[in-house]
Amino acid sequence: MKQLLYISAISLLLMSCSLFNPTPVEDTSLLPVITLKTKTAGNPAESQLIKVNEIHKLQGKNKDVKLELKNQITGAGKSVYTLTVKANKDVNFHVSLNFQLENMPHDTLDFLLPGLWYKRNLFVSDGAPSMKVSDEWMFREDRLSTPMVAAYNPVNQHYYALRHTNKIENDYLLPYNNGEVIMYGESDLGSVGFGKEDKNAYLAVSYPVAEYPKAYTRKLQLTNPITVFKHLKKGEEIVLTYEVVKGKASSYSAFVKEMWQYAYDSYQPEQLVPEHTPDEVKQHLADYFRQSFTDEYPLKGYSGVHVHIDQCEKRGIIEVGFIGRVLLNALYALQYGEQTGDAQLVKDAYAIYDSYLANGFTSNGFIREKIDFKRNHEWDELSIRRQSEGVMALLYFLDYEKSKGRSHPEWEKKIQTLLQRFIVLQREDNSFPRKFDNNMNVIDDTGGSSSCAVLPLTMAYKYFNEPKYLEVAEKTATYMKKESVDKGVYFSSTLDARCEDKEASIYITTAYYYLWLTTGKQEYVDYASQSVYFSLSYYYTWDVPFAKGQMLGDLGLKSRGWGNVSVENNHIDVYVFEFIDVLNWLSRKNGDKRLEAFGKVMASSMQDQLLPVEGRLCGVAKPGYYPEVVQHTNWDYGVNGKGYYNRLFGPGWVVASLWTMLSPGNTEAYFNKDVAIN
Repeated sequence: MKQLLYISAISLLLMSCSLFNPTPVEDTSLLPVITLKTKTAGNPAESQLIKVNEIHKLQGKNKDVKLELKNQITGAGKSVYTLTVKANKDVNFHVSLNFQLENMPHDTLDFLLPGLWYKRNLFVSDGAPSMKVSDEWMFREDRLSTPMVAAYNPVNQHYYALRHTNKIENDYLLPYNNGEVIMYGESDLGSVGFGKEDKNAYLAVSYPVAEYPKAYTRKLQLTNPITVFKHLKKGEEIVLTYEVVKGKASSYSAFVKEMWQYAYDSYQPEQLVPEHTPDEVKQHLADYFRQSFTDEYPLKGYSGVHVHIDQCEKRGIIEVGFIGRVLLNALYALQYGEQTGDAQLVKDAYAIYDSYLANGFTSNGFIREKIDFKRNHEWDELSIRRQSEGVMALLYFLDYEKSKGRSHPEWEKKIQTLLQRFIVLQREDNSFPRKFDNNMNVIDDTGGSSSCAVLPLTMAYKYFNEPKYLEVAEKTATYMKKESVDKGVYFSSTLDARCEDKEASIYITTAYYYLWLTTGKQEYVDYASQSVYFSLSYYYTWDVPFAKGQMLGDLGLKSRGWGNVSVENNHIDVYVFEFIDVLNWLSRKNGDKRLEAFGKVMASSMQDQLLPVEGRLCGVAKPGYYPEVVQHTNWDYGVNGKGYYNRLFGPGWVVASLWTMLSPGNTEAYFNKDVAIN
């Protein structure tokens, strides 16, 4: 009954929004070029090029494999291609289809592989896939939040998309990760990508997996390519189906929006049914507060940075934002302790705030961001992101304390001093530098983290009733629109990579949400309605398969609703915080009910699938330490690989993210309270 109720709720939401249909363009029949490769053990593969005529008949035969291609127009701008591969004898084969695009010059196109590639991936660091390395790329499908590739022409505003439509339910553990590999087991995974033929581009698919010109299996390390060959016995066949969509969009942002709506409507991901209620999840997450509390140093906190997955030890690293989120977690521990009568949680939380009030600020009034007390090392560089996340947590803390009749004038003075530094840091173009030192000398002038400052500035305007904070926030909003929304570029918000990443678009979308809560201006709804689809494009619309014996598969992990981290960090995580509240707000304001529906999918999927509890620790040493680096594809940071976690993880931000998600409405409640003081 519970499952039926979840499905019914999703169905009602879907019924209230029309399914995606591309804007029709002139019909162009795409004629794929097929490459068939066969291999015998110990010998290099043999390759045969097979062209397709105008009635989709294959021009060329192979003695080992029979191919048959069918094409069906399924609607305006939509065609389905069905390729049947039948073995005339025992054979190992690999097949690829290149769909040549007309009037789509490769050098002018902006591409999309959701969660991994945006435009031409030109903001990535050396060692990551980009057009700087090659103008052709193939990626295995489980790297992508939706197994598809698309190309947009900003000149004529036309686009094409190519998607693998078979059910992808099985994977097989390969003996090698590069070269020509024969696969004797069952895997439904293929690859998608793009390339260049003369001047025009093509979109490509292959089965089984192929990755070239390089495979990307570890951060900023491009490794040797791989081509996998599927073993078929004589008489066996495989049927592969692919959908091509043609349409028109006014901009790259509009194109990304249409591609996400198309992906969502194609897969229609359903909610999962969590094993635990939100209150039960919080009960287990609170174990993290109890077990990680560290009080032997000048700054108290929770050990949530660079923790070993098999130990969950206290590392002595205290970080205010980003990975650690110590001040936000202290607030949640305080609230939960008072709610449940846990005096120790309350005592620990106040100890953290008191230690930061006494020892947590630099000589120039900034929050001390990250200290490794065991190694006696403090990071010199400061960041607008960690500073902003620290101020946000403190303002939420003061708001909570005020609601309980408790005031903290010393904290208010500290925050106002820090916000004055924000005002000085803002540059003529209304951006903030990404990193700087205590004397406000710029270390990294990238403006991609500017949106982070909007959240505490709007909160401070509300709390202190000080117009200058809102003025600075709205100036930042103009920078965000000019540099990100108008250009369709979202990068460099996260601190452990300098590239296109989901947190950049989420922060911008959330910043517009805070500005709307503060001002009620429609323009902020409009801008957020463009940036939100970039955020959503990182979240999985489907469930990647795992091979038997890979732990995450054995645990039954469903990847739907989890987010790829960035184009440089190809793992999934539960970065969400108040983003579901933002989706619900936009769904009400712009009428796209998919946003609300997918928010429910995200919440149900992240809530407790990998929640470590006694008897089901999910590969983590201690209960409550929800894992961070979830490796769902052929990826690692030096150890383990697909189906496992990285050796090190940061439970601090993970617990804070999930706790925020499980406390819906907090942001709106903050702005709707009359807490302003003179």
